[in-house]
Amino acid sequence: MSDEESSDVVRRERFSGGPARGFLSSLDSDARIFRADLQVDRAHVVMLAEQGIVEESEAAEILAALDDVEQAGHADLPDGEDVHAAIETAVIDRVGPVGGKMHTARSRNDEVATCLRYRLRADLLALAESVVAFREVLAEAAESHAETVMPGYTHLQPAQPTTVGHYLLSYESALARDTERLLDAFDRTNRSPLGAAAFAGTPFDVDRERVAALLGFDGVVENSTDAVSARDFLTETTAAAATLATHLSGVAEDLILFANKGYVDLSDDYASTSSIMPQKKNPDTLELVRASAGDASAGMNGLLTTLKGLPRAYNRDLQRAHDHAFDAVDAVREATEVAAGAVATADWNADALEAAAGEGFSTATGVADLLAMQGIPFRTAHEIVAEAGESGGDLAAIEAAVADVLGGDLSEHVDPDAVAAALDPARSVASRDSQGGPAPDAVAAALDDVAAAVADAEAAVERRREALANAEDRLAAEVSTHV
Repeated sequence: MSDEESSDVVRRERFSGGPARGFLSSLDSDARIFRADLQVDRAHVVMLAEQGIVEESEAAEILAALDDVEQAGHADLPDGEDVHAAIETAVIDRVGPVGGKMHTARSRNDEVATCLRYRLRADLLALAESVVAFREVLAEAAESHAETVMPGYTHLQPAQPTTVGHYLLSYESALARDTERLLDAFDRTNRSPLGAAAFAGTPFDVDRERVAALLGFDGVVENSTDAVSARDFLTETTAAAATLATHLSGVAEDLILFANKGYVDLSDDYASTSSIMPQKKNPDTLELVRASAGDASAGMNGLLTTLKGLPRAYNRDLQRAHDHAFDAVDAVREATEVAAGAVATADWNADALEAAAGEGFSTATGVADLLAMQGIPFRTAHEIVAEAGESGGDLAAIEAAVADVLGGDLSEHVDPDAVAAALDPARSVASRDSQGGPAPDAVAAALDDVAAAVADAEAAVERRREALANAEDRLAAEVSTHV
């Protein structure tokens, strides 16, 4: 192959050399969208043939060449400014000038925007699938520990007793919203920019909806300038990933602290030992899960900074935008799977948790609530219990505080047996049976809702995945009729 044959068909001899050649090229990083570009090329060529813009025989040559390029792989592409130009060059190398008709009625501006959306939607589904799987893990562990009493904290101080099941479901709730955000991002990503050309449309009689359907998109990005300019699908994806990573970081931090206190024992598969201190069992994988929030938030900041203040339509800055989103999705998906594995294999120390559940007079709020239920103003009840806490927070201390604040015996205001029950962490938890509360019955009801929600989420991911797979089959069938 001569140097002239292998040169970039976009630039030819103009602007093709110089010290900035490598700086301009994105060919290596474009490996991720290599197959997406081929699929976009195929759909575009099929449409061109159907619309009579290229001859059937020309379409057949181009489509056959694209198959050959795919078989050879990204590594075999000729040098080029990007994967789009390199593929076009490779097609022309195989079939001659007719290969240049592949680029009729489009620009690299709408082409790259379409390729990014095509690839990203698959990554979004993969990440959503990992999140749903983690939700299942959390629900299973919560069901096993619906009655395992544990200390609850605010400001890292003992606050109120709760259960491991209720605690774990708090993260399931957060991940449920993460799932919704990812699927929403998928739905807005799943629109085709192709046919917008450089930004001002094309005089050719293209069928944008046909190409969108062949590629499995739900429709088109209507305005041609918006179609090539828009990268908010990247920001939405990266924001969803960063929010998810923040939740994962919280899970990781909690488990690290609980392991430190002896409340939970992490599997050896999710821990390591020291290089010098053989007694150590370190929660290293969870520390890296925690760090993934930094990767994702950095990607969010980098992406927004790249996009901020760009003039409308295409600017080369956009070449640097999408890696932030893809890197964030990759990092967070791996962190999700590791966090799920750590939770699934963790061993909760029920005895240690129960012993710690009442520390720091954590049942104080329950006692104050009990007094308020007897008609004592809550602020007065709060004062009584606070005073009792200074004297140890036991039944005797409460009796003394009641006598001091209200006068008379405790029994004149509330049943002492009820107060004793409120001081017990397990019975305190059982009393808080409001919707979404930690009482075992409330957790059981929540688990029923979670099971239904997880099943719905699994079905939602699968519907979208099946739609993409069916579109691939349809495109392959259409290509076969033109080759």
